Amino acid sequence: MILNKVTDLIGNTPILSLPVPSKNSRLLLKIEKNNPGGSIKDRMARNMVVAALKSGRLKPGGVIVESSSGNTGIGLAITAIEFGLRFIAVVDHHAAQDKIAVMRALGAEIRFVEGSYREDEVAVVERQRLAAELASQIPGSVFMNQSDNVANAGGYFDFVREVIDQIGGPVDAYVGCVGTGGSMTGIARGLKLHNPNTRTIAVEPDGSIVFGQPGHPYFQSGTGTPKGDTVGLVLDYSCIDMGVQVTDAQAFETARYIAKHTGLLVGGSTGGVIYKALEFIHGGLIGGNVVAAVADGGEKYLHTVFNEDWLKSRNLLDPDIGKKLDGWLSTDSEEEAPRLYPRLSVA
Repeated sequence: MILNKVTDLIGNTPILSLPVPSKNSRLLLKIEKNNPGGSIKDRMARNMVVAALKSGRLKPGGVIVESSSGNTGIGLAITAIEFGLRFIAVVDHHAAQDKIAVMRALGAEIRFVEGSYREDEVAVVERQRLAAELASQIPGSVFMNQSDNVANAGGYFDFVREVIDQIGGPVDAYVGCVGTGGSMTGIARGLKLHNPNTRTIAVEPDGSIVFGQPGHPYFQSGTGTPKGDTVGLVLDYSCIDMGVQVTDAQAFETARYIAKHTGLLVGGSTGGVIYKALEFIHGGLIGGNVVAAVADGGEKYLHTVFNEDWLKSRNLLDPDIGKKLDGWLSTDSEEEAPRLYPRLSVA
């Protein structure tokens, strides 16, 4: 099939199965990094713009303003091109430089927030304030405000439909990262409508306040809600069965392990999701068809998550995590394991 525009490439991403010891479980990775902007956020970014245009809140030739750590911004930049809109991304020092470079390459205007912040401190409150201020000053502009935008969660309907069609059986559990709450809410709601018994597990960074734990700085990018911010209105706690935290070291070591042992580059937040999914499968808390989203790719974090010097200087290296993953990703079949992933340990 020949497509007509880049946004037609959004969706229909493949699923990759990772071998786990349990004969009754499969860890199924939905490869959302294959979207044209490289992340799951392409889905909701376009949906928010389409909804704003349909409602008349955003006019043809208008201006999109959004606070973003990068992935939503990339999705909005692509969508802005499709509809002939101007896009202004408000970012802080916490955003990966590669993401900012991509937004610029796509024609986005970048505005940095001012102020002194720690390297591991997300300036999301100031980002939101500046984005709202710009939208109030620039004629024809709209602040998308993904955290409170109902079209955020509505952008994941096709994700759910695709997963159900691809698996061809029940989705027994879904494990995903939670930031604004749009993807987690949209996917969890959809899966539970199809199968009320689906277990939904939301993963936030250790230091995030989404599930009421004490807040402190963290390095994971584009996920969680930092101390000082408020949880977005788009997040629906009622469709989430369990909220859990993952440390930066667990998330980053898992992303690096998956890259070296399977050839798949995943982002830091996805490393955290895979870590918790494997931990829960190994502990018998979930089983059957366990789906996890590869929210974005590791290509955007080559200078951080995949840079050993960067990790070492921030005390984020932990070889014991790799030993755990060896056990969680080994298989019972010595014949099958080398064929699937030759470098994985064999039980």
